Amino acid sequence: MRLRYAGTCRVCGASLEARSDAIYERATKTIRCLGCAAPESAGDDRAAEATHGPGPSPAETALPGRQDAERSVAVDAGTAGASARREHQRRRAKREERIRARHPKLGGLILALSDDPQSTTAWHTGALGEERLGRRLDELASPTLRVLHDRRIPGSRANIDHLAVTPTGVYVIDAKRYVDKRPSLRVEGGILRPRVERLLVGGRDQTKLVDGVLKQVDLIRSLVDDDLPVTGVLCFFEADWPRVGGSFTIRGVDVLWPKRLYPRLTAGGPHESRVAEVHARLAEALPPA
Repeated sequence: MRLRYAGTCRVCGASLEARSDAIYERATKTIRCLGCAAPESAGDDRAAEATHGPGPSPAETALPGRQDAERSVAVDAGTAGASARREHQRRRAKREERIRARHPKLGGLILALSDDPQSTTAWHTGALGEERLGRRLDELASPTLRVLHDRRIPGSRANIDHLAVTPTGVYVIDAKRYVDKRPSLRVEGGILRPRVERLLVGGRDQTKLVDGVLKQVDLIRSLVDDDLPVTGVLCFFEADWPRVGGSFTIRGVDVLWPKRLYPRLTAGGPHESRVAEVHARLAEALPPA
């Protein structure tokens, strides 16, 4: 098989890069390099057939989630920022078509001297943030940290930027690029009035971003087992974070920056054996956008 993640040959200890060819041992969920595979794999296959006959062994059929774990190897993880990039290009093309149709002779000059409207550049900005975060998540990916990018929400035009399935649970990650603007938490009320939490970015109320992540979290919770934690994350790139502190939680959604996020995703936890199965389940339910 072609490896989706980097690994180590269990026989000789050689490092195997992602997308290199190797032998996957279903019984032990380990891999071997091609140089170590031939003699041992032939013996293993003959021994397995002599004991159990052809086909899957009882150990393979008895272990829950094994087929899902193998299927996850071939999962399409998606392309980070793909739908935002397509929308940006679509809007630019429509604007160019419109201007050239109205001004056949001067259309090229008008396009050269004018900028795209903010509603178009916002899609470019969003795509950059998703692409950058996606690249780093792919670098961190391993058998115990599996990621999905740009997943389509059924029945909606919206999408989920990134999903990370880890030993500590599933993280629903919304990437945001607000250059030199500071995210902050404003709390109103709490004693005589109901407590209200608001997300400010550069002094402007952006609580709608939290609402969007919470909807995505509810969707993911409906797709996984009840005992598996699902955490919403707003990850801000290039924001004006303070030197001390800065990250916070609002209505259960963690607001932070990439370097604060990565250690949480790579930490050990009690759900390591479920990572592959959950990853495959989410990939099947949420196709690439």
